[in-house]
Amino acid sequence: MSVIFWAILVIAFVILEIVTVQLVSIWLAAGAFITMLCTFFLDLKPFGQMTVFILSSAVLLLITFPIIRSLRKKTHIATNSDMDIGKTATVIEEINSSGNAGRVTLNGVDWRAVSENGEIISKGSIVTIVEISGTKLIVRRSS
Repeated sequence: MSVIFWAILVIAFVILEIVTVQLVSIWLAAGAFITMLCTFFLDLKPFGQMTVFILSSAVLLLITFPIIRSLRKKTHIATNSDMDIGKTATVIEEINSSGNAGRVTLNGVDWRAVSENGEIISKGSIVTIVEISGTKLIVRRSS
């Protein structure tokens, strides 16, 4: 293996990283680059080159992966419907879990609703939105 081989690998891993954008091969590209430099300056034999490549890639992965993972940590992004939690709505069809019935109107929009604790809530009652599950509101009777 030669310096040219490692240079080609660096380019290949960088192209792969650009295509995937997943930070998968960036450590391999860096490892190949370090190996290319060591091969050029230290005239390493193939076994030494592979050892440098594996060790440098692994060390770079172990050092940087936890940092990258914390930076990429996904946070909950509130949606417009999340802003409705805590608001009040008017029951327009009796909420009855056993009959799988219940509708409320919230900001002029008709929603399917179920009671948080399974109680029957009569038409005309005012309820508070506790949770939103898909297209269904989980509600409790307002006090």
